[in-house]
Amino acid sequence: MLFLHDDKIQSMDELSLPGKTILVTGAARRIGRALALACARAGANIIIHYNESEEEAAELQKEIESLDRRAWMIQADLGKPASIEKLISQAIKAGPIYGLVNNAAIFESLTMQDATLADWERHLAVNLTAPFLLSQAFAKQVPANESGRIVNLLDWRALRPGADHFPYTVSKSALAAMTRSLAIALAPNITVNGLALGAILPPSDKPVNEKILKDIPAKRWGGPKEIADALIFLLAGSAYITGEIIQIDGGRHLI
Repeated sequence: MLFLHDDKIQSMDELSLPGKTILVTGAARRIGRALALACARAGANIIIHYNESEEEAAELQKEIESLDRRAWMIQADLGKPASIEKLISQAIKAGPIYGLVNNAAIFESLTMQDATLADWERHLAVNLTAPFLLSQAFAKQVPANESGRIVNLLDWRALRPGADHFPYTVSKSALAAMTRSLAIALAPNITVNGLALGAILPPSDKPVNEKILKDIPAKRWGGPKEIADALIFLLAGSAYITGEIIQIDGGRHLI
């Protein structure tokens, strides 16, 4: 893939983030870990947010540092606004943050009938309120003459909501709307985009349901690299793309 950037034609292989600092929430495990490593391999220093996965976060920090990058671990419960404020105040000690990747999320299989008020509020707190507060604080620390990038991790359900995973789906749909609103509110210095994921990585805590593949035109699970490539494109590529939501779901949203 070739595109113009700063009047020069670049390929995906040439996109880089040398010396940039990127905050990735929920970075210790699975997709968050893959995204943090992709940014580090592209030259970025990484702020590793985690909640309970301290051991995994420490392992990730070592791996990033082995790439000759800097990495900081910060624990925070994104369900608590005071904890989010602490996260940002600690993160900016590393210097200006260039990129914010809102990856952390709660994903529970609850129907509208089964979900309690506590379930509803917990999903909204982590999946919607936390990205709002983090984006607000991030924007305040970006110097007036500098640029910044925000990327929100969404779900194909966000753009085609159904009745399953009800609190999760509604929270992600709201985050999709917020992505577009933030793109307007934070322009022109800060771009805000989203990645809407489909079947990426089979679940690690329950049997794999391969029947899901019948609804995916690509007929396979997606891999972390496919998300990572899109993330680097949004963080290091054209600054003329904002308010965009890229579907990484093998065409599932079309069915």
